[in-house]
Amino acid sequence: MKNWKLAAASALLPLILAACGSSSSDDDDDAEPPPPVAEAPRHIASLDLLGRYESGSYGVSAAEIPAYDAATRRAFVVNAQSGKIDVLDLSTPASPTHMGTLDAEAVSPGAEINSVAVRDGKVAVAIQAAVKTDTGYMALYDAASLALLGSVPVGAQPDMLTFTPDAKTVLVANEGEPSDDYTIDPEGSVSVIDISNPAAPTARTAGFTAWNGQEAMLRSQGVRLVGPRASAAQDIEPEYIAVDADGATAWVTLQENNALARLDVANARVTDILPLGAKDHGVEGNGLDVSDTDGAIDIRTWPGVKGLYMPDAIAAYKAGGATYLVTANEGDGRPWGEDNPAYWNWGRDPAGTWLDQDADLAPGFVDEFRVKHLVHKDGFDRRAGDDLPPQLRKLAVGGLLDPAVFGYCGATATDPGDCRDDDLLGRLTVTWTMGYKQNPDGSPQLSADGRLVYDTLYAYGARSFSIRDADGKLVWDSGDQFERITAERYPDWFNSGHDETLFDDRSDNKGPEPEGIVLGNIGDKTYAFVGLERIGGIMVYDISDPAQPRFATYVNSRDFNVDSAADPGAAGDLGPEGLAFVSAADSPTGEPLLIVGYEVSGTTAIYRIVLADDAS
Repeated sequence: MKNWKLAAASALLPLILAACGSSSSDDDDDAEPPPPVAEAPRHIASLDLLGRYESGSYGVSAAEIPAYDAATRRAFVVNAQSGKIDVLDLSTPASPTHMGTLDAEAVSPGAEINSVAVRDGKVAVAIQAAVKTDTGYMALYDAASLALLGSVPVGAQPDMLTFTPDAKTVLVANEGEPSDDYTIDPEGSVSVIDISNPAAPTARTAGFTAWNGQEAMLRSQGVRLVGPRASAAQDIEPEYIAVDADGATAWVTLQENNALARLDVANARVTDILPLGAKDHGVEGNGLDVSDTDGAIDIRTWPGVKGLYMPDAIAAYKAGGATYLVTANEGDGRPWGEDNPAYWNWGRDPAGTWLDQDADLAPGFVDEFRVKHLVHKDGFDRRAGDDLPPQLRKLAVGGLLDPAVFGYCGATATDPGDCRDDDLLGRLTVTWTMGYKQNPDGSPQLSADGRLVYDTLYAYGARSFSIRDADGKLVWDSGDQFERITAERYPDWFNSGHDETLFDDRSDNKGPEPEGIVLGNIGDKTYAFVGLERIGGIMVYDISDPAQPRFATYVNSRDFNVDSAADPGAAGDLGPEGLAFVSAADSPTGEPLLIVGYEVSGTTAIYRIVLADDAS
């Protein structure tokens, strides 16, 4: 088995001491006191597990998004399994205790809480209706008494929410996912909520209807719009929000659309949709392991394969007077209706004959497909009734790889060759909705025998985190560092899943899957903490220089020697979802902390951030 070594870079900054000149006065009373000695610059040396709260519920998302209130020393953790918030006393972070819950019953019976944010003693929660496509709510609670202060309707399926820096406004990302059968598809939006009167908050809606009718233009710019029968406003799904330091501008990840939205907060208006492009996995430093069945760690470049960044979490910070955006590039497909046999058999009679039925009316939409099935020499129909999306079958009878791009693995004009082998590209999960050659009008440019011809294969996610400028332009990306670092640290469990300890299990599908991200300021440095959803653990980078981030440390409090499926209670922390940074000034211990919600293990972990002098 291969071992990959990645040297951890650490900044070595000299200690600068101010020179002290002598006084020209003979009067000691007039002498100026010497300036204070500068404190030695410090860096993060490690994250040490300090304490853990165990919900006792495994594999049901019993701990997802944490938020912290310094005044009460409480953590508020979304428990998706119960649809409530668990309130934890962190007065002694080494021994967190459960002290209460918040629920949404008084706001919307049967509803569940999706996300939480805390500021100045107010707890803001995003409440999804019992039917997720119905109108949701934002509610405010008092952090000390846990009393409901007020609520307001927002959009469908409100998810992440955040306060503006002045704490006068709450922003909510209304994801607006479709129903599983794709018969109802709400519009995505962002709610801009004035909370100056917490008992009666008022909401304005920043929507995307201005882009309805401009779908072709958006697609040409690189915005991914693929939902059947969907307008731009229906297809756009806001996920996560970051706000500029002055509170005037916010950026919203449109994960499934592989784009960002820029929001004018004061006017509650989306001003721009910024496509994010794709990561070229054919470039050195951007490699990836694409097979989960080859029994090896094989991180390498693949010409013709690109990764859609599709970020989940986003954060914003200032450096050199400019705003930068930091994203966790998870990737996310749209597997709606995948458990419904009626979807997979849509348009076919019991004998398997294709009928004249509109595939766009099928009760679902799945945009994922393995390469080995997408470009099989026998065409698509061999997968009919199994995992062949009817919308794909509507486009063509099969798929091929362009030999001008994929000739290196044996593709010809009529046969994919060895490219579709399991130890090459065959196992990789890609989207079938992009990458095939098109005519000027956007229709497929088919081969002589009626097949799609793919000159690019687009995988989900970039297996990395990125830094972008305020216009969404890429400044820096971590490349293949996450896979290389985890391969070096855990070669026996490389790319393991988050619910089972299986070597190489996720190489075919998003790898370590970075999802959550939070930033923290320590001294004059800014750090990014990135959660890896699958293999687990937290990556820490010094991002003070946006163009040259430095890897600081990686910690994983999962016990890989325990079979998590057989004994989940002993397996440690699995599946990090959300993270919260606690500064030293706000910490019960006087040291900076990191709080992480683990959705699979149902645990909330508290890490002590250990610092060391830069000269050490």
